[in-house]
Amino acid sequence: MRIALAGAGAFGIKHLDALKNIEDVTVTSIVSRRIEQAREVAEKYGVPHASTDLDEVLARDDVDAVILCTPTQLHASQAIAAMRAGKHVQVEIPLADSWADAQEVERVQKETGLVCMVGHTRRFNPSHQWIRQRILAGELSIQQLNVQTYFFRRTNMNALGQPRSWTDHLLWHHAAHTVDLFQYQTGEKVTIANAIQGPKHPELGIAMDMSIQLRSETGKICTLSLSFNNDGPLGTFFRYICDNGTYIARYDDLVTGRDEVVDVSKVAVSTNGVELQDREFIAAIREGREPNASVSQVLPCYQVLGELEKQLEGQE
Repeated sequence: MRIALAGAGAFGIKHLDALKNIEDVTVTSIVSRRIEQAREVAEKYGVPHASTDLDEVLARDDVDAVILCTPTQLHASQAIAAMRAGKHVQVEIPLADSWADAQEVERVQKETGLVCMVGHTRRFNPSHQWIRQRILAGELSIQQLNVQTYFFRRTNMNALGQPRSWTDHLLWHHAAHTVDLFQYQTGEKVTIANAIQGPKHPELGIAMDMSIQLRSETGKICTLSLSFNNDGPLGTFFRYICDNGTYIARYDDLVTGRDEVVDVSKVAVSTNGVELQDREFIAAIREGREPNASVSQVLPCYQVLGELEKQLEGQE
């Protein structure tokens, strides 16, 4: 499997580290906005080709699939371009920053029949997989999912503390993780969704604080708090309040509500959610099947986000 990686920033590096652990996979090209960065990362990971031109890379014969870790605003158009070029594509979360664009990506996927997977990593983190296995076994039922997504990003910086060329978004990026996970874990669609947001940053033009409430078909609820103003522990904390216990997940790690560590080492072949995500992408291509987190599977998430966006626009 020959893969091109577009976007050599913080999350692109996570994928490169993950791909090293997967058999019979070769990264053949690195694409970045700056050629210096593309060449530096290509040299570090032994990749033979570096470019600033995604279209050029999509035309190459030594590329079977593409992983897109590019700015949010480019995801939909680049995913469509990859499929139009005959390449399978994994597009990092979010799939799009509008409901209309998300629908168009699905339309092209169905037209081409290629694998189009979205990087909803929470579906693959061992912590959330452990919870899901017990839900499917009938051992747990979610009553409430309480989530805190907190960062300190008053400037355009990435997870490595490097300047970004684009602006992140609490709704279309960070809320997407939780909205999808809530529907995935409950197996139910969201029937009620509410959102409020704080003032927009005068320079970034985005809301820095947001609160979202969701209710599923049978009354399970999700409460999500998001902030770019939080000066403290960073990241996302998921508290599963269930009928048979409480569990707190933070990326790949899981503890009970009493801070007892839950062993998730036997959940999958790796304890790295990004690696498990990439393994699913590659396996789906090889086996000619729909992947977990396919564009069709995650589309209900983006429908909810589109509805929430309308609510927020009406509050301005």
